[in-house]
Amino acid sequence: MLMTSAMVALQGIALSVAGTVLLASGFAWRILRCWDINSGSELQLRLERRTYLISTLLGFALGAELLSLLLFVHTAESLSSQFVGAMCATGVLNINGFGFPALLLKITVFFLAAVWLLLNRVDHQGRDYPLIRVKYGLLLLIAPLTVAELATQTGYLLGLEPEVITSCCGSLFSSESHGVAAELSSLPPKPALIGFYAAGMLILGVGLAFLRRIWLGPVFAASSLLLFGVAIAAIIAFLSLYVYENPNHHCPFCLLKAGYNYVGYALYPPLFAATAFGLGAGIIAPFHRIASLQTVIPNEVRRLTRLALAGFWLFYMLSTGLILQSGLILMG
Repeated sequence: MLMTSAMVALQGIALSVAGTVLLASGFAWRILRCWDINSGSELQLRLERRTYLISTLLGFALGAELLSLLLFVHTAESLSSQFVGAMCATGVLNINGFGFPALLLKITVFFLAAVWLLLNRVDHQGRDYPLIRVKYGLLLLIAPLTVAELATQTGYLLGLEPEVITSCCGSLFSSESHGVAAELSSLPPKPALIGFYAAGMLILGVGLAFLRRIWLGPVFAASSLLLFGVAIAAIIAFLSLYVYENPNHHCPFCLLKAGYNYVGYALYPPLFAATAFGLGAGIIAPFHRIASLQTVIPNEVRRLTRLALAGFWLFYMLSTGLILQSGLILMG
């Protein structure tokens, strides 16, 4: 079994996050059952005092969880030279059956944690803790996912045996293979390119409308999530081909390699951040009718929406630049 400082850090973060969230879940149950802002009971006063401590601890834990996604992918990429057959993070993640499930769980928890942190920020600006039940209800959804993430990551890291021969990205992201990755790799470039830019126009139109009509929040959240999926599909279907200048190389992880100027580290963060801001803005917006948040939420929603649109714009500008500077011609 391999052991590196990054792997120890990943396990430390996962244990801390799961432990903190599980600890806070017991408090969350008490909030959902006993919270009454109009009560002056001793129990209510204890809950009000403890919520500051619990939310602060959760802020640090979930903030670390956001960073652990990047560390996880970077660690997988850095280990690619340690395994026979692995050319990039794809081969390392494919060493055992826990690699890709751990990655998918981390992505899911990333977005849920970002939404929780944004809800918590708004709740602290209300004089009567208006979103306290909402955010702690969401925490109860996040809790089992952090435990599942810890379990799958532990199984994955313990199963990293150097003598294992793994498969390279070419065997997974290939039209001759089977599964979602193969289906995305086989998408025709021209329709995929048109869909990619159509989705960009959609999120721009919905975002601009959302800035004027706050009731469009759920639509903007759904559009942000849709664009995230379209963007990942586009990276696999055609964008990666322009970077590698190879019509048969579809791997989204090789973008992180030095040979391609680490372009993935510039491309992925704005996409993930924009999606998180878009989800947060859309989920927060319906609460604008709460009396203590009538002035807070419109301002917060506008700020998050602008950040989301800026992130998506940056992602599209980088993508377009990569296409235009490439020497590969996919379409006449």
